[in-house]
Amino acid sequence: MTDEIGVEKYVAAVEPGVVIHAAAITSIRSCESDRTAAWKTNVGGTSNLIRACERRARKPYFVYISTACVFQGDKGNYVETDVPYPKNFYAVTKLVGEQLTLNSHLARKLVARTNFVGRGKWAYARAFSDRYGTYLFADDVARALKSIVLARLSGVVHIAGKKRMSIYDVAKLNNPEIKSMTMKDYRGPPLTIDMTLRSDRLMPYKISI
Repeated sequence: MTDEIGVEKYVAAVEPGVVIHAAAITSIRSCESDRTAAWKTNVGGTSNLIRACERRARKPYFVYISTACVFQGDKGNYVETDVPYPKNFYAVTKLVGEQLTLNSHLARKLVARTNFVGRGKWAYARAFSDRYGTYLFADDVARALKSIVLARLSGVVHIAGKKRMSIYDVAKLNNPEIKSMTMKDYRGPPLTIDMTLRSDRLMPYKISI
């Protein structure tokens, strides 16, 4: 993504009809500790890909995967028209990526905000019981994206789960032995507390168990 010439050559060779851009440094700690790398990847990489797509005679439908973290996280239930307010540098880079997408010269473009986790063993020994989202698993989001791509939606859309869940609730689905923790136990960059999303454009999706 950070190799502008390489990205250009690849997009020119493949001539994609659809591009779903999900690549990013997503670790909040990593983004805070090395802001240069975070900006180069999350913003510069997005810019490289958009420019490569803009140069095509048959411009692809471009879908940018963003995050509920672009919001402050103080109230939750954010809809597409709510004003973003990033709380950490990771969220800043994702919001800039959104604006690059929406302001691009691509005729068909979409920003899809969501919060999801991978299906499988939780990466940590504990999970927050007081940090919330409308979580889905990654494969749930993939299925939602398929229908969205087929419909060629544009603008901003929220892919949200039906249920408000803590990260601990989600982690327990695949890892019953996981231990809980609270924000009082946390030391690190600022985090969004309530990442719950709603959508004025789509029905909520059920997290698959």
